[in-house]
Amino acid sequence: MKRWRSLLLVAAVLPGLAWAAPVRIGSKQFTESVILAEVARISAQDAGVPAVHERELGGTSILWAALRHGDIDVYPEYTGTLTHELLKGVAPDADIPTLRAALRPLGIGITDGLGFDNTYALGMREVRAEALGIRTISDLRAHAELRFGFSNEFMQRQDGWPGLRTRYGLPQTDVRGLDHTLSYRAVASGAVDVIDLYSTDAEIPYYHLRTLTDDLHYFPRYQAVYLYRLVLEHDAPAFMRVLRGLAGRIDEATMRRMNADVKLRGMRDGAVAAGLLGVHVDAEGTSFWPRLLARTLEHVRLVAISLGLALLLAVPLGILAARLRRLGQVVLGLTGMLQTVPSLAMFVFMIPLFGIGTWPAVAALFLYSLLPIVRNTHAGLVGIAPALRESAAALGLPPLRRLRTVELPLALRPILAGVKIAAVINVGTATLAALIGAGGYGQPILTGIRLNDIGLILEGAVPAAVLALLVQGVFELVERALTPRGLRLPARE
Repeated sequence: MKRWRSLLLVAAVLPGLAWAAPVRIGSKQFTESVILAEVARISAQDAGVPAVHERELGGTSILWAALRHGDIDVYPEYTGTLTHELLKGVAPDADIPTLRAALRPLGIGITDGLGFDNTYALGMREVRAEALGIRTISDLRAHAELRFGFSNEFMQRQDGWPGLRTRYGLPQTDVRGLDHTLSYRAVASGAVDVIDLYSTDAEIPYYHLRTLTDDLHYFPRYQAVYLYRLVLEHDAPAFMRVLRGLAGRIDEATMRRMNADVKLRGMRDGAVAAGLLGVHVDAEGTSFWPRLLARTLEHVRLVAISLGLALLLAVPLGILAARLRRLGQVVLGLTGMLQTVPSLAMFVFMIPLFGIGTWPAVAALFLYSLLPIVRNTHAGLVGIAPALRESAAALGLPPLRRLRTVELPLALRPILAGVKIAAVINVGTATLAALIGAGGYGQPILTGIRLNDIGLILEGAVPAAVLALLVQGVFELVERALTPRGLRLPARE
């Protein structure tokens, strides 16, 4: 009897223990998503539920993959994105109960609408639109000379530019992909004529833009909702009560005002979210030096781990390539192909394997480190004078000892040069790791771009440049220290 009581007690306590870790709330790389994630985090903490905010993880595909793989538990989304981008076979005008039924087999739930729509739209400067007599999207057909600048995600989405161009028969060919935040500055400066908008963006009135009427009703409804892992309903019921309680609490005017508070008035995301909820939160963030130290440690960790792992594989591959010439061409070709993969794509490719955070970033940086080290190891060994090889062989040294005592010391300078190149490349490339939640110097850069804050951008860019110079200097000192003295002295004439 006591044994059964113990088992029942464990069964009752386990759900709470299983969710001892904080609920992980993700956000996309635009202000409204960050604010909504902060609303969920602060609401949870006010109810005594621990929660953390994984900020600015990139676009829809990254957040969706992270949710499905369990790397985050919740994130804000829009119904139009679900119907047109994420759920195939669902009607374009599907309501929330229909979406809920379609998501359940995937292990994902959806809240009721938060109370506002944030639909896509097209916009122009009011002065330019008035001069050309443009009020609707259909009016654009008569102006093939106009330059379009759309957010990169809008350029590829099913509910974005490809379908819009077909629906309206638009003839424009000068169409560029831009960061959504930067597109406002581009249209304000006259670099482009038409951009895509989110209807709740604070920049629309700030930059005096005209929202063009969607006269063919192309864009679907984009009700704001939260997506969450269904396991929360069992493991974190208190959090789910909080999350469901946010439904219907934010209308369009309130959301536009909160966006303006952050983007135009410089308020903190958390302070704006707390103001909506009527709760007090402590001042966000830390002072500059502790923040810089934390970002530096994150960045150095990414570079050091990826470079160390690359050394373990790349040097043996370089030796193999030098020993077996035909196989060597294959090895060099394959590592060269890895270098041609765009950096952001490489980070995204790692998410299904490693989730989000440090390890997918380490994996991507590891792959980028291989080519410089493999190539320089191969070149250093192949470039050894044949007479030196023959002398070592004539002394009767076994191949492995000859490699260790003669060939590798002679090839050390090229090998270290390859390691130095890989390290410097990694310092720069690691700034993109913030897009998948790995932190580092990329985090203030991304936030600075989103908020149009030059100071934040420099807070990440300047230390990254300084770190790259320091890494180069350190490796030059290491190269000098490890190179035998006889090889460092210039030959006398």
